[in-house]
Parts: sequence; C-alpha cells; structure tokens
Amino acid sequence: MEDIWLVDLSAIQLKSASYLVREGLLRGRLIIHRAILMEIEKQASQGDTLAIRGLEELEKACRSCNVEIIYTGSSGESVENDRLSIIDEAKKLDATLITCDPTTAKLAESIGIRVLYELPPPPLKIDDLFSEDIMSVHLKEGLPPRVKRGVPGKWRLQEISDKPMNREELELLIAHLLKEAYTFFGINAFLEIDKSNVKIFQLRDYRVVVTRPPFSDGFELTVVRPILKKNLGDYNLPLEVVERLESHAEGILIAGPPGMGKSTFAQSLAEYYRQMNKIVKTIESPRDLHLSPDITQYSKSSSKEDELHDVLLLSRPDYTIFDEIRSSEDFDLFIDLRFAGIGMVGVIHATTPIDAIQRIANKVDVGVLPSIIDTVIFMDKGEVSEIYTLEMAVKVPSGLKKADLARPTVIVKDFLSGEPKYELYVFGERTFVVPVKKFREEVSTPMRQMSNFLHKYIPEFRIEEDEDTIR
Repeated sequence: MEDIWLVDLSAIQLKSASYLVREGLLRGRLIIHRAILMEIEKQASQGDTLAIRGLEELEKACRSCNVEIIYTGSSGESVENDRLSIIDEAKKLDATLITCDPTTAKLAESIGIRVLYELPPPPLKIDDLFSEDIMSVHLKEGLPPRVKRGVPGKWRLQEISDKPMNREELELLIAHLLKEAYTFFGINAFLEIDKSNVKIFQLRDYRVVVTRPPFSDGFELTVVRPILKKNLGDYNLPLEVVERLESHAEGILIAGPPGMGKSTFAQSLAEYYRQMNKIVKTIESPRDLHLSPDITQYSKSSSKEDELHDVLLLSRPDYTIFDEIRSSEDFDLFIDLRFAGIGMVGVIHATTPIDAIQRIANKVDVGVLPSIIDTVIFMDKGEVSEIYTLEMAVKVPSGLKKADLARPTVIVKDFLSGEPKYELYVFGERTFVVPVKKFREEVSTPMRQMSNFLHKYIPEFRIEEDEDTIR
C-alpha cells in the first residue's frame, strides 16, 4: 500500500518536508490541504514570503524525487481553523502528519494519528555557542550572531561570525529549541509566554526570548544563561550585614542596573534562608532562578488576577523572593504581602538606591515606607556596593529651620557607617527627597568661611555644627 503523507504549514515554512523528500525518507503521495494554501497566500500578500518559498522548495524536491503532490480539502474553510482541519484530514485519509509544531504533534498523537516530527539540521547549536564565559547570545534577522562575553558588570559584545542570519535560519533554530522544550516541559522547561509574536520560555539553564514582527522590527532570538551561582558567603559581607539579613531585614529591595547581579544575589539569599529552615517561595517571570526543589517557584505570567496574592497568604511563607518588580500590579502585590507580615525580597531595576526607594514611596504614604522597606541592597558589577536602611523619626527635616516644621521624616542611612544619606518627608502636598550630605555641605560652606574669617582675629574661635545645631 502506498504511503500517504499530510503536510502542515510549519513543515512547509521550515522546509522540513522538502528535507525529508531529498533525504529519501518520504515516498508515496504528499497531500497539502487547501486551507494551508490560503494561509500561504495571505502571508505572501502581507509581505511574509517564508511559507511561499518553502512551498516552492517542496515542489522542486518532489519533482526531482518523483513524489506526487495532491491538494485536498475545501478552499472555503477558515484558515484560522487550519490546525484542526489538517488533523481531521489526516485521520480521514489515514495519513501520517508531517509537522514542526509541537502542539500539533502532541494533539495529533493523542487521538491516534501517526506523526513525523522531524526538523532539518539547525544552522548552529546553542549549546556550542555557550562557552564558559558567555553570558548571552543575541541573534537578529539581518545581523551577524553576537554574544556577550565576560561576567556581570564586566563584559563585551562580540560578533562570532561575519555572516548575517536570515529569517529562515532563526525560525529553524527556535523550532529546535521548542521541540526540546516541549519534550521536557515540567521538568527542565517552562513556557512563560506563548503568543504568535512573543515567546518566552525557560529551557534547562537558558532563558529564551523570541520576538517577531509586528511586535519587533525583525525576527529576534535572545538566549541568556547565568554564568555564576554564588552562595551568600561568596559576597564577603560584613558580619553585621549578615546578622541584619538573618534577624531584622524583612522588607528588602535588591536594586541595580540590568546585568549587575541582582537575581544572582536574590538566588543566594533564597538559598541562605532555606538553610535557616525558613519556608521560601519565589514569584518570577520567567522562572529562571536555579533553586533547591523545596523552594516553590511561582510564575507571574501564568497566574490570574489575585491568584498569587491568595496562594501566598494561605501558604504562609517566611520569605518571598519577587524577581522582578516591574508593573504597578507588581508593586501593589509586594506592598500588600509586606503589610500582611510576609518577609519580602524584591528585585528592582534602578540606577541608584534612592531611585529604588522612590519607586515604592510613590505608591504609599511616606509614614509607612519603613514598614514596607527596611533594607536596600544596591548591586554593582556583581558585588554588593551599598546597603541602606530606613528609619522613621519626628524631626525638623534637613533644609528646614523652624522648630514648628517638625514632622514625620524617613531617614535613609548608610547601614555600615550609620551616616544619614537622604531624608523623605511631606511638605504641603508634595513628597520631598533631600540628599542630607549635599545639603550640609551647602550650609557648612558659609559657616566655614565665617569661622576662617573670625579665626584670624580670635585664634580660639570655633564653629561646630552637629545635626541641626550650630554652636
């Protein structure tokens, strides 16, 4: 009996069918549903010629290898239902379905249809690109492949080939990654976002981000791999800092620019709390922290409204690692959980520590800020650069002189030196952030000039300035 093969759109686009024909793995009759032709025509009219080039390649391969192509199905069927139409046709004809789409393959296999899920060789292998010092791989249509080589805070962007990558190569590469991801879903792979123009998933140690037009101006594939896994002890933190993290810090912000080691530090802190027999959970998008199995990792993008809030309140963790806080909803969730008494560690993008504090301060009354955040850890080049603490006091804020202007003031201090760095207070209807050191220097300059002038005539004369007192 002659073999019957039914081809779907993905097998045409990625030239899988033509590859199988040329390799002699496909003989007999090759069937193409007319719903596929309609979709190819639609894509070509919109300027996307990938599928029509694949169809031309398949026609040539079949002619040269004496494989007959037959078109079936109604041209009036909805192209939006082409996946179900293809599966129904394969079952009706008792044909083997050729596909490069993992969802189609699993669906067809589940109802007893024979499936050939085979891809042509990839243009390059991601595993081969990631040598020991490679942080990420950046591939974009029309550009040579590039990698970031080095460590967080000390890296360089380097081209690894002179040949620009085309759309077909990138589509094939992502198809290989998705095939592996769907094979190990729930074990070594997690799909975070799956849309037609955006895909984000975790595959083993790799975080994979795929964008297509019209979301992006060209097809782009980014693969990121953490190259460092540190313990808290590797940061050589002073003993008083470790003691604070152990017993006093329950509202922690880990801040810094992108790529400075924030998530790596959050990962080490999560493991440290686990070793202290604390119940630790994480909120991630994507879930790319590499943690022990007894730390449950929740996906923000896979949860519905208030779902994470309810789950975390009912599961009663000691600490929740939030990697990372971006949207208004993220800030609201962080604040609500902190008010509920859950220890929170939030990862946030910021160029300075005070920027991170202000992003929270803009969401709440200044008076409750220290109840939400008590410690800010600023990361720079993979190391802990600065540690700030927040305290509340009723005082005359820096910049004001009259005693009747005393008000609740949040004092941001350098934890190790105890020196106040900033003050936050409300004056009128506005919240002010005053850099204390800068203000004192501005005030001290005329005092110093006066002291130097009088010292010429009265050698014993001195002016001492302590906080808000001049004597």
